[in-house]
Amino acid sequence: MESSNDAPTLARARCPPEGSFGGIGRPGATAVNLTRVALLCAALGGLATPLVARAQAASAAAASAPAAVQSQRYAEAAVHPRREATAAVLARNESRISAEVPGRILRWHRDAGENVAKGEWLVEIDGADYRIARDRAASAVDAQQARLALAERQLARARELQAQSFVSPEVVNQRETEASLARAELASARQQLAAAELALARTRVAAPFAATVRQRLAQAGEVVAAGAPLYVLVERGEAEVAATLAPADAAGLRAAGAWVFEGADGRALALQLRRVSDVVSASSRSVEARFAFKGEAAAPGAEGRVRWQDARPHVPPAAMVRRDGTLGVFVVEGGRARFVPLPGAQEARAAPLALPADARLVVQGQHTLANGQAVPGAAASAAR
Repeated sequence: MESSNDAPTLARARCPPEGSFGGIGRPGATAVNLTRVALLCAALGGLATPLVARAQAASAAAASAPAAVQSQRYAEAAVHPRREATAAVLARNESRISAEVPGRILRWHRDAGENVAKGEWLVEIDGADYRIARDRAASAVDAQQARLALAERQLARARELQAQSFVSPEVVNQRETEASLARAELASARQQLAAAELALARTRVAAPFAATVRQRLAQAGEVVAAGAPLYVLVERGEAEVAATLAPADAAGLRAAGAWVFEGADGRALALQLRRVSDVVSASSRSVEARFAFKGEAAAPGAEGRVRWQDARPHVPPAAMVRRDGTLGVFVVEGGRARFVPLPGAQEARAAPLALPADARLVVQGQHTLANGQAVPGAAASAAR
Protein backbone atom coordinates (compact mmCIF):
# COMPACT_ATOMS: atom_id res chain seq x y z
CA MET A 1 0.00 0.00 0.00
CA GLU A 2 1.32 3.45 -0.89
CA SER A 3 2.27 5.80 1.91
CA SER A 4 0.26 8.98 2.55
CA ASN A 5 3.45 10.92 1.90
CA ASP A 6 2.97 10.12 -1.80
CA ALA A 7 -0.43 11.78 -1.82
CA PRO A 8 0.83 15.26 -2.76
CA THR A 9 2.81 13.77 -5.63
CA LEU A 10 -0.17 11.87 -6.93
CA ALA A 11 -2.42 14.84 -6.38
CA ARG A 12 -0.25 16.83 -8.75
CA ALA A 13 -0.63 14.15 -11.46
CA ARG A 14 -2.31 15.53 -14.54
CA CYS A 15 -3.20 14.10 -17.96
CA PRO A 16 -0.23 14.68 -20.28
CA PRO A 17 -0.68 17.52 -22.71
CA GLU A 18 -1.20 16.85 -26.32
CA GLY A 19 2.01 15.73 -28.01
CA SER A 20 3.80 14.55 -24.82
CA PHE A 21 3.42 10.78 -25.62
CA GLY A 22 5.34 10.46 -28.77
CA GLY A 23 3.07 10.39 -31.71
CA ILE A 24 -0.21 10.35 -29.82
CA GLY A 25 -0.72 14.03 -30.22
CA ARG A 26 0.13 14.08 -33.91
CA PRO A 27 -2.58 14.13 -36.50
CA GLY A 28 -3.56 10.68 -37.59
CA ALA A 29 -3.07 9.02 -34.17
CA THR A 30 -5.13 5.91 -33.68
CA ALA A 31 -8.24 5.86 -31.50
CA VAL A 32 -6.72 3.04 -29.49
CA ASN A 33 -3.83 5.17 -28.28
CA LEU A 34 -6.14 8.00 -27.29
CA THR A 35 -8.30 5.64 -25.33
CA ARG A 36 -5.26 4.34 -23.42
CA VAL A 37 -4.23 7.86 -22.39
CA ALA A 38 -7.72 8.69 -21.12
CA LEU A 39 -7.85 5.52 -19.05
CA LEU A 40 -4.41 6.30 -17.49
CA CYS A 41 -5.44 9.82 -16.45
CA ALA A 42 -8.65 8.57 -14.88
CA ALA A 43 -6.75 5.97 -12.87
CA LEU A 44 -4.24 8.49 -11.51
CA GLY A 45 -6.95 10.98 -10.45
CA GLY A 46 -9.00 8.33 -8.69
CA LEU A 47 -5.99 7.20 -6.72
CA ALA A 48 -4.83 10.73 -5.57
CA THR A 49 -8.19 11.92 -4.20
CA PRO A 50 -8.47 9.49 -1.22
CA LEU A 51 -4.77 9.85 -0.39
CA VAL A 52 -5.00 13.67 -0.10
CA ALA A 53 -8.09 13.38 2.05
CA ARG A 54 -6.32 10.99 4.39
CA ALA A 55 -3.32 13.38 4.72
CA GLN A 56 -5.55 16.32 5.61
CA ALA A 57 -7.42 14.28 8.18
CA ALA A 58 -4.15 13.16 9.74
CA SER A 59 -2.96 16.77 10.00
CA ALA A 60 -6.21 17.88 11.67
CA ALA A 61 -6.03 14.97 14.08
CA ALA A 62 -2.47 15.91 15.05
CA ALA A 63 -3.54 19.51 15.78
CA SER A 64 -6.39 18.39 18.04
CA ALA A 65 -4.46 15.63 19.72
CA PRO A 66 -3.72 16.04 23.45
CA ALA A 67 -0.44 17.86 23.98
CA ALA A 68 2.30 16.47 26.19
CA VAL A 69 3.16 19.34 28.59
CA GLN A 70 4.31 19.80 32.15
CA SER A 71 2.57 22.12 34.58
CA GLN A 72 3.31 23.38 38.06
CA ARG A 73 1.36 25.09 40.84
CA TYR A 74 1.61 28.83 40.38
CA ALA A 75 2.65 29.28 44.01
CA GLU A 76 5.72 27.13 43.31
CA ALA A 77 6.48 28.34 39.78
CA ALA A 78 6.15 32.07 40.50
CA VAL A 79 9.27 34.12 41.19
CA HIS A 80 9.84 37.28 43.21
CA PRO A 81 12.45 39.20 41.22
CA ARG A 82 14.95 41.60 42.71
CA ARG A 83 14.71 45.10 41.32
CA GLU A 84 17.06 48.05 41.45
CA ALA A 85 17.05 51.72 40.50
CA THR A 86 19.69 54.40 40.25
CA ALA A 87 19.71 56.69 43.28
CA ALA A 88 21.50 59.62 44.88
CA VAL A 89 21.67 60.92 48.45
CA LEU A 90 20.27 64.42 48.78
CA ALA A 91 20.43 66.77 51.73
CA ARG A 92 17.06 67.96 53.00
CA ASN A 93 18.36 71.52 52.69
CA GLU A 94 21.09 73.01 50.55
CA SER A 95 20.81 76.72 51.13
CA ARG A 96 22.48 79.86 49.88
CA ILE A 97 22.88 82.04 52.98
CA SER A 98 22.62 85.72 52.01
CA ALA A 99 23.21 89.05 53.73
CA GLU A 100 20.02 90.59 55.10
CA VAL A 101 21.46 94.10 55.48
CA PRO A 102 24.04 95.99 53.40
CA GLY A 103 27.47 96.72 54.79
CA ARG A 104 31.15 95.90 54.83
CA ILE A 105 32.20 92.40 55.89
CA LEU A 106 34.42 92.56 58.95
CA ARG A 107 35.27 88.84 59.20
CA TRP A 108 34.10 85.35 58.31
CA HIS A 109 34.29 82.40 60.71
CA ARG A 110 33.94 79.15 58.69
CA ASP A 111 35.54 78.03 55.45
CA ALA A 112 34.51 75.47 52.81
CA GLY A 113 34.40 71.89 54.05
CA GLU A 114 34.00 72.80 57.73
CA ASN A 115 31.03 71.80 59.86
CA VAL A 116 28.92 74.39 61.64
CA ALA A 117 26.38 74.02 64.40
CA LYS A 118 22.94 75.54 64.31
CA GLY A 119 23.12 79.21 65.36
CA GLU A 120 26.91 79.45 64.95
CA TRP A 121 28.21 82.74 63.52
CA LEU A 122 29.33 82.67 59.91
CA VAL A 123 29.88 86.32 58.96
CA GLU A 124 30.05 89.67 60.76
CA ILE A 125 29.09 92.86 58.92
CA ASP A 126 30.16 96.26 60.17
CA GLY A 127 27.34 97.38 62.47
CA ALA A 128 28.49 100.91 63.38
CA ASP A 129 25.76 102.63 61.38
CA TYR A 130 23.15 100.26 62.76
CA ARG A 131 24.21 100.89 66.35
CA ILE A 132 23.85 104.63 65.79
CA ALA A 133 20.38 104.10 64.36
CA ARG A 134 19.50 101.91 67.31
CA ASP A 135 20.68 104.51 69.82
CA ARG A 136 18.76 107.24 67.99
CA ALA A 137 15.59 105.17 68.11
CA ALA A 138 16.13 104.49 71.81
CA SER A 139 16.45 108.22 72.48
CA ALA A 140 13.23 108.85 70.59
CA VAL A 141 11.50 106.34 72.81
CA ASP A 142 12.77 108.12 75.93
CA ALA A 143 11.51 111.46 74.57
CA GLN A 144 8.07 110.08 73.80
CA GLN A 145 7.84 108.52 77.23
CA ALA A 146 8.53 111.95 78.78
CA ARG A 147 5.87 113.61 76.61
CA LEU A 148 3.38 110.93 77.56
CA ALA A 149 4.15 111.37 81.26
CA LEU A 150 3.60 115.15 80.94
CA ALA A 151 0.34 114.65 79.02
CA GLU A 152 -0.97 112.25 81.65
CA ARG A 153 -0.12 114.66 84.50
CA GLN A 154 -1.85 117.51 82.68
CA LEU A 155 -4.89 115.33 82.12
CA ALA A 156 -5.05 114.38 85.78
CA ARG A 157 -4.74 118.06 86.82
CA ALA A 158 -7.49 119.08 84.38
CA ARG A 159 -9.86 116.50 85.84
CA GLU A 160 -9.19 117.77 89.35
CA LEU A 161 -9.89 121.34 88.29
CA GLN A 162 -13.03 120.28 86.47
CA ALA A 163 -14.26 118.60 89.62
CA GLN A 164 -13.84 121.97 91.38
CA SER A 165 -15.53 123.77 88.46
CA PHE A 166 -12.39 125.74 87.65
CA VAL A 167 -12.13 124.49 84.02
CA SER A 168 -14.64 123.56 81.38
CA PRO A 169 -15.12 120.01 80.00
CA GLU A 170 -13.51 121.12 76.74
CA VAL A 171 -10.18 121.55 78.53
CA VAL A 172 -10.38 118.00 79.85
CA ASN A 173 -11.16 116.69 76.36
CA GLN A 174 -8.13 118.52 75.00
CA ARG A 175 -5.86 117.00 77.62
CA GLU A 176 -7.25 113.51 76.92
CA THR A 177 -6.51 113.94 73.21
CA GLU A 178 -2.96 115.07 73.94
CA ALA A 179 -2.39 112.01 76.13
CA SER A 180 -3.73 109.66 73.44
CA LEU A 181 -1.44 111.22 70.82
CA ALA A 182 1.53 110.85 73.14
CA ARG A 183 0.75 107.14 73.62
CA ALA A 184 0.53 106.59 69.85
CA GLU A 185 3.83 108.39 69.25
CA LEU A 186 5.48 106.32 71.97
CA ALA A 187 4.25 103.09 70.33
CA SER A 188 5.63 104.26 66.98
CA ALA A 189 8.98 105.10 68.54
CA ARG A 190 9.18 101.69 70.14
CA GLN A 191 8.52 100.01 66.76
CA GLN A 192 11.32 102.05 65.22
CA LEU A 193 13.61 100.96 68.02
CA ALA A 194 12.68 97.31 67.41
CA ALA A 195 13.45 97.70 63.69
CA ALA A 196 16.81 99.30 64.45
CA GLU A 197 17.71 96.50 66.88
CA LEU A 198 16.68 93.88 64.30
CA ALA A 199 18.84 95.49 61.62
CA LEU A 200 21.78 95.54 64.04
CA ALA A 201 21.24 91.87 64.89
CA ARG A 202 21.28 91.00 61.19
CA THR A 203 24.83 92.24 60.85
CA ARG A 204 25.77 88.85 62.28
CA VAL A 205 24.85 85.98 59.98
CA ALA A 206 24.31 82.62 61.71
CA ALA A 207 23.83 79.08 60.39
CA PRO A 208 20.11 78.21 60.31
CA PHE A 209 20.83 74.48 60.83
CA ALA A 210 23.69 72.08 61.50
CA ALA A 211 25.49 71.91 58.20
CA THR A 212 28.65 71.51 56.20
CA VAL A 213 29.99 74.51 54.30
CA ARG A 214 29.94 73.63 50.63
CA GLN A 215 31.10 77.05 49.46
CA ARG A 216 32.23 80.31 51.06
CA LEU A 217 31.49 83.40 49.00
CA ALA A 218 32.07 86.02 51.69
CA GLN A 219 35.33 87.97 51.49
CA ALA A 220 36.63 90.12 54.35
CA GLY A 221 36.50 93.86 53.56
CA GLU A 222 33.99 93.42 50.76
CA VAL A 223 30.90 95.63 50.75
CA VAL A 224 27.80 93.57 50.14
CA ALA A 225 24.22 94.49 49.39
CA ALA A 226 21.18 93.01 51.02
CA GLY A 227 20.51 89.64 49.38
CA ALA A 228 24.12 89.03 48.33
CA PRO A 229 25.03 85.30 48.82
CA LEU A 230 27.66 84.66 51.47
CA TYR A 231 27.70 80.87 52.00
CA VAL A 232 26.29 77.65 50.55
CA LEU A 233 25.38 75.22 53.33
CA VAL A 234 24.39 71.55 53.07
CA GLU A 235 22.35 70.29 56.01
CA ARG A 236 23.83 67.40 57.93
CA GLY A 237 21.75 64.53 59.28
CA GLU A 238 18.31 64.31 57.69
CA ALA A 239 19.41 63.17 54.23
CA GLU A 240 17.04 61.61 51.70
CA VAL A 241 17.63 59.09 48.95
CA ALA A 242 16.06 59.94 45.60
CA ALA A 243 15.62 56.97 43.23
CA THR A 244 14.53 57.06 39.59
CA LEU A 245 12.56 54.06 38.36
CA ALA A 246 10.23 52.96 35.58
CA PRO A 247 6.51 53.55 36.22
CA ALA A 248 5.90 49.79 35.87
CA ASP A 249 8.10 49.15 38.94
CA ALA A 250 6.30 51.63 41.19
CA ALA A 251 3.66 49.17 42.41
CA GLY A 252 6.26 46.54 43.26
CA LEU A 253 8.36 49.13 45.06
CA ARG A 254 5.43 50.11 47.27
CA ALA A 255 4.61 46.47 48.01
CA ALA A 256 8.17 45.55 48.99
CA GLY A 257 8.83 45.28 52.69
CA ALA A 258 12.52 46.20 52.71
CA TRP A 259 14.77 48.50 50.72
CA VAL A 260 18.52 49.08 50.86
CA PHE A 261 20.89 51.65 49.40
CA GLU A 262 24.17 50.35 48.03
CA GLY A 263 26.81 52.96 47.32
CA ALA A 264 30.22 52.82 45.71
CA ASP A 265 31.71 51.44 48.94
CA GLY A 266 29.46 48.35 48.77
CA ARG A 267 27.70 48.96 52.07
CA ALA A 268 23.99 48.07 52.21
CA LEU A 269 22.16 50.73 54.25
CA ALA A 270 18.56 50.10 55.30
CA LEU A 271 15.95 52.53 54.00
CA GLN A 272 12.39 53.51 54.77
CA LEU A 273 10.06 54.47 51.93
CA ARG A 274 8.61 57.95 52.30
CA ARG A 275 6.75 58.59 49.07
CA VAL A 276 6.54 57.68 45.39
CA SER A 277 5.63 60.42 42.97
CA ASP A 278 2.73 59.82 40.59
CA VAL A 279 4.11 62.33 38.09
CA VAL A 280 5.98 60.78 35.15
CA SER A 281 8.94 62.80 33.93
CA ALA A 282 8.39 63.90 30.34
CA SER A 283 12.10 63.68 29.49
CA SER A 284 13.06 60.34 31.09
CA ARG A 285 9.61 58.68 31.31
CA SER A 286 10.33 57.73 34.90
CA VAL A 287 8.99 58.42 38.39
CA GLU A 288 10.85 59.39 41.54
CA ALA A 289 10.78 57.70 44.93
CA ARG A 290 12.13 59.20 48.15
CA PHE A 291 13.56 57.24 51.07
CA ALA A 292 14.95 58.00 54.51
CA PHE A 293 17.81 56.14 56.16
CA LYS A 294 16.75 53.94 59.07
CA GLY A 295 20.10 53.97 60.81
CA GLU A 296 23.51 54.68 59.38
CA ALA A 297 23.32 57.17 56.52
CA ALA A 298 25.45 57.91 53.50
CA ALA A 299 26.85 61.38 52.97
CA PRO A 300 24.85 63.82 50.83
CA GLY A 301 26.00 63.66 47.24
CA ALA A 302 26.74 59.93 47.31
CA GLU A 303 25.42 57.90 44.37
CA GLY A 304 24.44 54.26 44.17
CA ARG A 305 21.45 52.00 43.68
CA VAL A 306 18.31 51.22 45.65
CA ARG A 307 17.53 47.48 45.69
CA TRP A 308 14.37 45.68 46.74
CA GLN A 309 12.55 42.38 46.16
CA ASP A 310 9.14 42.50 44.59
CA ALA A 311 6.58 40.90 46.89
CA ARG A 312 4.12 40.23 44.06
CA PRO A 313 4.25 36.83 42.29
CA HIS A 314 5.77 37.04 38.81
CA VAL A 315 5.69 34.70 35.84
CA PRO A 316 9.19 33.37 35.07
CA PRO A 317 10.46 34.46 31.64
CA ALA A 318 10.95 30.83 30.54
CA ALA A 319 7.20 30.19 30.78
CA MET A 320 6.26 33.03 28.42
CA VAL A 321 5.27 32.51 24.81
CA ARG A 322 4.00 34.86 22.14
CA ARG A 323 0.62 34.37 20.52
CA ASP A 324 -0.77 36.79 17.94
CA GLY A 325 1.99 39.23 18.80
CA THR A 326 1.18 39.26 22.54
CA LEU A 327 3.32 37.79 25.31
CA GLY A 328 1.56 35.54 27.78
CA VAL A 329 1.48 32.16 29.49
CA PHE A 330 -0.64 29.02 29.31
CA VAL A 331 -2.55 27.65 32.27
CA VAL A 332 -4.39 24.32 32.41
CA GLU A 333 -8.08 24.64 33.22
CA GLY A 334 -10.56 21.81 32.84
CA GLY A 335 -8.14 19.71 30.83
CA ARG A 336 -7.50 22.43 28.28
CA ALA A 337 -4.82 25.05 27.78
CA ARG A 338 -5.89 28.66 28.23
CA PHE A 339 -3.69 31.51 27.04
CA VAL A 340 -3.35 34.35 29.55
CA PRO A 341 -1.96 37.55 27.99
CA LEU A 342 0.51 39.71 29.92
CA PRO A 343 -0.01 43.33 28.90
CA GLY A 344 3.19 45.33 29.03
CA ALA A 345 5.40 42.27 29.52
CA GLN A 346 8.91 42.30 28.09
CA GLU A 347 11.05 39.52 26.70
CA ALA A 348 13.39 37.87 29.23
CA ARG A 349 11.86 39.87 32.11
CA ALA A 350 9.56 38.41 34.76
CA ALA A 351 6.08 39.92 34.64
CA PRO A 352 3.59 40.24 37.52
CA LEU A 353 0.45 38.11 37.24
CA ALA A 354 -2.31 37.55 39.78
CA LEU A 355 -3.34 33.89 39.68
CA PRO A 356 -4.66 31.54 42.36
CA ALA A 357 -1.92 29.71 44.18
CA ASP A 358 -3.23 26.35 42.93
CA ALA A 359 -3.50 27.40 39.29
CA ARG A 360 -1.54 25.08 36.98
CA LEU A 361 1.06 27.02 35.01
CA VAL A 362 2.49 25.30 31.94
CA VAL A 363 6.26 25.33 32.33
CA GLN A 364 7.26 22.89 29.55
CA GLY A 365 5.79 22.26 26.13
CA GLN A 366 4.01 25.62 25.97
CA HIS A 367 5.65 26.61 22.69
CA THR A 368 3.56 24.10 20.72
CA LEU A 369 0.28 24.76 22.52
CA ALA A 370 -2.75 26.47 21.07
CA ASN A 371 -5.45 28.24 23.04
CA GLY A 372 -8.16 25.71 23.95
CA GLN A 373 -6.06 22.67 23.06
CA ALA A 374 -6.79 19.56 25.10
CA VAL A 375 -4.22 18.82 27.82
CA PRO A 376 -5.67 15.82 29.67
CA GLY A 377 -3.73 14.71 32.72
CA ALA A 378 -0.94 17.29 32.28
CA ALA A 379 2.16 15.92 33.91
CA ALA A 380 3.30 17.70 37.03
CA SER A 381 6.71 19.26 36.83
CA ALA A 382 9.55 17.56 38.65
CA ALA A 383 9.97 20.77 40.63
CA ARG A 384 6.66 20.15 42.35
